[in-house]
Amino acid sequence: MIHVAIVEDNAGLRRSLALVLEDTPGYHCVGSFSTAEEALRQLPRQPVDVVLMDIHLPNMSGIECTRRLRELLPQVRIIMITVHRDNEKIFKALRAGASGYLLKRATPESILQAITDVHQGGASMSSEVARKVVEAFQQPQPVPDAVNELSLREREVLELLAEGLPDKEIAARLSISLPTVRYHLKHIYDKFHVRSRTEAALKHNASQHNPPAPAGESE
Repeated sequence: MIHVAIVEDNAGLRRSLALVLEDTPGYHCVGSFSTAEEALRQLPRQPVDVVLMDIHLPNMSGIECTRRLRELLPQVRIIMITVHRDNEKIFKALRAGASGYLLKRATPESILQAITDVHQGGASMSSEVARKVVEAFQQPQPVPDAVNELSLREREVLELLAEGLPDKEIAARLSISLPTVRYHLKHIYDKFHVRSRTEAALKHNASQHNPPAPAGESE
């Protein structure tokens, strides 16, 4: 049995989704909520596996609700159901922790399949949304202005990081101490506004299409 909750301010759609769940063996609607605030109060008390989440809700948005709900209940999978197809909202929802993104005109069968997919650990998107995601990744990424702010040493550290070298090996390759490597990495993260090696490496790869102007070396 998959326990599903609905967060949707449209009463008619909320009832329709609940009926689909209750009329289908293997699915159970544990609750339906018209606001993000109500969902955040009630869902931590419910045995919920999957949440169907609208993006546009009164007051707090569905995207912010998704982010907070994932902090409260990391095991819960969330599917955004919305009329919006623009890239910005799609990526904001995914970054907030959504596991799926469907358009409201999706068929009941598609919604049920999406619930099953995310409950089993997968991700689910309508074909139209998936196409937009693929197109966004295929577009050339602009070179971050922050690349121009890196010192020569920071670029050397970044290049070795992008090759997959661990901090200790970067230190050995550049003949600098491990604390110095971590000092440079902190500055790289700050300048790129990222929080991980992977994000820094992705920005480095984007910069290869348009190398920044030379900068002075510093330790």
